[in-house]
Amino acid sequence: MQCKYFGICGSCTLYKKSYKEQLELKKNETINSFKEFGVNNIDIIASNTSHFRCRAEFRIYHIEDDISYAMNRLDRQGVVTIDSCEIVHNSIYSVMPKIIDEIVDNKMLRFKLFSIEFLTSNLGEMLVTMIYHKKIDESWDEEGKKLSDKLNIKLIGRSRKVRRVLSDDFITDEINVNGDKYRYQIYENSFIQPNCAVNAKMIGWVKSNLAGDKRDLLEAYCGHGNFTIALSSEFNRVLATEISKTSIKSAKINCTLNNIDSIKFIRLSAEELTEAINKKRVFTRLKDVDLDSYNFSHIFVDPPRSGLDEHSINLVKKFDNIIYVSCSQETLKRDLKELIDEYEIINFAIFDQFAYTSHVETGVILRKIGLIRKEKYEN
Repeated sequence: MQCKYFGICGSCTLYKKSYKEQLELKKNETINSFKEFGVNNIDIIASNTSHFRCRAEFRIYHIEDDISYAMNRLDRQGVVTIDSCEIVHNSIYSVMPKIIDEIVDNKMLRFKLFSIEFLTSNLGEMLVTMIYHKKIDESWDEEGKKLSDKLNIKLIGRSRKVRRVLSDDFITDEINVNGDKYRYQIYENSFIQPNCAVNAKMIGWVKSNLAGDKRDLLEAYCGHGNFTIALSSEFNRVLATEISKTSIKSAKINCTLNNIDSIKFIRLSAEELTEAINKKRVFTRLKDVDLDSYNFSHIFVDPPRSGLDEHSINLVKKFDNIIYVSCSQETLKRDLKELIDEYEIINFAIFDQFAYTSHVETGVILRKIGLIRKEKYEN
């Protein structure tokens, strides 16, 4: 990929390296970082080399009556104005200049516009959120509707304590995982994996690394069911938890979209889930769920950057098989130190969600050491 803003825009920091060199660097750094756990070989899930981000946000820079997109400079000395971005999905790439052209002469839509967020899907749906440093009202709706209709986009306007939705506040996406297609309804501001192609490969990697003993699955931090929906076919039943009301709402809709009835989505934090599993607290939200009827063989966790807390670490230790997807190698290392005495790393991968940056997502499959020895003896 070539971009005229390499070396100026702060978004892409590994611009001097070819994509092959980037992957080699990330591979070697990861192996070196985790060598204390016996990791010497890892799977590498590569990204497309351009137009891979399905979600993006850009500042809006005002120069008198003109506007343009802007990003923080690589040298951290203010912003650089841009008219294109090579890492965003093609549908975002194509609509970016059209939006500027339409609003530059429209005072209602342009005035005090601070930033624009884009969310697109493999089905071509586009959700655009325009964020203002002014209060917007019904008069904004009229002009926004014209823009929405002309560009065939779903449009939301935001200002302090105001959210104006002109049609839907979600997009519908479709993910192809090794030939199996799954549909998802994704709401504005909900967490997603931003690299569409890598996301599908991540799900496929997890499915291909599941142990043979697949009874029921417990998942924490399930989001809108990104992994849950596809993994449900591998288990008898799934109990999945998430603290976000919006994500749980979306996850339940996604079950319906995919005709799945083997998943229970419950709004619980990781700490609350631990208390429920350990029978330390009774939750009304679990009144229709018989926890004792589940026969869990696996637990799946995809925690925030802070990793697993003490309660969550103690919870995952109850399971024979752990699937851990991490957005922070630092906290993953910390958590593995708590687990490695009882578990063996079966497989390890890096997912290059953020090409042209030093950041990677990481996946680890762990299995209880005693269980592995037992299986070897029986075989």
